[in-house]
Amino acid sequence: MHRTIIDGVHQEPYKMIPVLSDSGTARLSSNIDDTTKRNTEYLHPLTTKKYKWKIVWRNVIAFIYLHIASLYGIYLAAVVCKWETIGFTMLFGLCTGYGITAGAHRLWAHKCYKANTALRLLLAFFNTAAFQNHIYEWARDHRVHHKFTDTDADPHNSRRGFFFSHMGWLMVKKQTDVKLKGQLVDMSDLEEDWVVMFQMKYYFILMPLCAFVIPIGIPMYFWGESLNVAFHCSAILRYTVSLNNTWLVNSAAHIWGNRPYDRTISPTENIYVGILAFGEGWHNYHHAFPWDYKTSEYSGYKTNISTAFIDFFSWLGWAYDLKTVRTEMIEKRALRTGDGTHHSIQAGPWGWGDPDLTKHDKETIDIINPKED
Repeated sequence: MHRTIIDGVHQEPYKMIPVLSDSGTARLSSNIDDTTKRNTEYLHPLTTKKYKWKIVWRNVIAFIYLHIASLYGIYLAAVVCKWETIGFTMLFGLCTGYGITAGAHRLWAHKCYKANTALRLLLAFFNTAAFQNHIYEWARDHRVHHKFTDTDADPHNSRRGFFFSHMGWLMVKKQTDVKLKGQLVDMSDLEEDWVVMFQMKYYFILMPLCAFVIPIGIPMYFWGESLNVAFHCSAILRYTVSLNNTWLVNSAAHIWGNRPYDRTISPTENIYVGILAFGEGWHNYHHAFPWDYKTSEYSGYKTNISTAFIDFFSWLGWAYDLKTVRTEMIEKRALRTGDGTHHSIQAGPWGWGDPDLTKHDKETIDIINPKED
């Protein structure tokens, strides 16, 4: 069944063309004064096509059910659910979150660090329990998103609106642009990882066991939780919350927030998404420096518990070759392309005699018609 949706994007009077930023991230530029356009918050969209969407009704019905059932799960958690089940659900949800952030995202999609077999197996189990597609597909779609951010080839193009970038993109079949660009992305590194390929081969056997049977069975077996509560709280509610936390990175963190590192791209710094998505909300930094294992300039763990996870396993020796970015490079990038909100950018002096005037500034000033006091 088909439904025609007209994109709410108007045609600009100048032609938009995709170009690459210094880090390889796709951004949009115009065929007129580029310097003038770079002073705007971020550039106008390339998306002007009117697509005929093919709705995947199975996914639409599934998402409606998940959110309605989750409301019932919230009620059960508040009134009936045992404390042991609540604690277990939170712990299991934390682990599945790591399967996405530390696993599919930072390890496999971006190769920000390396992991031994034991850690890769652990993260593959967490990822399978998260039920957000197998690692190979997740990483491929994410690499396409980074290379063609907010163009028609972006699977969850944020210029199509909050709902589309949040979950609407999963309710329709992928457009031709997304499929074509996806075929161009090099996935040979994942094809050589037997853990990734094993998970993909047996995903539809492993996923029901990891995502539903285990989180439902443990509360029922060990502390006598009812099937109804275990199903709606430990499985459905946990899964729906996890999905929305991940989706916020694609939606909210591309719309609301500042852009201290690159004002020409849509990703933003959003502390709320950072907390809910285990450290994935520092999105402007992440798109500027996608190889940094912290996905953030900062090393603290309060809003980036995924970094704590990786650092812990690095201490154990299971994670190694952690990649990060030098402060000097970050500050230069922020000064060159940022929106001026980076902490390293200080207010300028009011004039001659300002204590903040540097020695270099004073030495490079020319004085015309000098007169001795």
